[in-house]
Amino acid sequence: MPDALPPDSLPADAQHFTAPDGCRIAYRDQGTGLPLLCLAGLTRSMADFDYLVPHLPPLRLIRMDYRGRGASDWTGAATYTIEQEAKDVLALLDHLGVEQAAILGTSRGGLIGMVLGAVARGRVLGLCLNDVGPEIGREGLERIFDYVGRNPAGKTYEGFAERLARTPGFANVPASRWLDEARKLAVETPDGLRTRYDPALREAFLAAFEGPPVDLWPLFDALAGLPLALIRGANSDLLTPETTAKMRVRRPDMAFAEVPDRAHIPFLDEPEAVALIHSFLKALQ
Repeated sequence: MPDALPPDSLPADAQHFTAPDGCRIAYRDQGTGLPLLCLAGLTRSMADFDYLVPHLPPLRLIRMDYRGRGASDWTGAATYTIEQEAKDVLALLDHLGVEQAAILGTSRGGLIGMVLGAVARGRVLGLCLNDVGPEIGREGLERIFDYVGRNPAGKTYEGFAERLARTPGFANVPASRWLDEARKLAVETPDGLRTRYDPALREAFLAAFEGPPVDLWPLFDALAGLPLALIRGANSDLLTPETTAKMRVRRPDMAFAEVPDRAHIPFLDEPEAVALIHSFLKALQ
């Protein structure tokens, strides 16, 4: 395991648990009631769901930083895989004594949720996907390729926020939100902005990006009978309208909402997203 430590300090209400291989993984466990496990995107952290928290009904909210991200240990590119991250999710649920949980998965988190629904179905009460499906738009992947593992240009959060505000596909987003995003994505250092994740994540992404195509539809089809919901950013280049249509044909019972003025990914506090999440959770009670 590399000696390097991630730049983030642990949030005041967060903890660590130790995965079977010795990796210390940060998590937060708040509230009581229906367990909702929130899984973030590729380079993101549990802080992504802060926008949603005020809009949730009373429940048990569980969040985690994947290894190599946020306040979790860095363990090297070879370990930054969906398979390993799914194992870490199950290890966290075991650590907390949670037999079953609903999953809200953003982007990569949704792929992890699909894996868990297929291989550990008994642990999953239902799955809500945020802007991801069994086919990943090539344009979206190429956009991720451009930035993953690279520190943002500039030295200040304010400058980074201004650049984020020019992200194609987003409109009607207040400047304060982009500043929040800048702080979630990077940390200021004397040498400039630094990502809040292990730069070796780029190696792991490239291995998957350049590898042979993987058919994820069997994972999606394995969710048959499991409560399922889908949120899509109306301008998303990662979850295309064509893939969305295929998903809805295969699962006509899947709850669906599209969020206007959003590309990849919706922030989840938009009215359309909140309404769908509430409906999804209510169906599980």
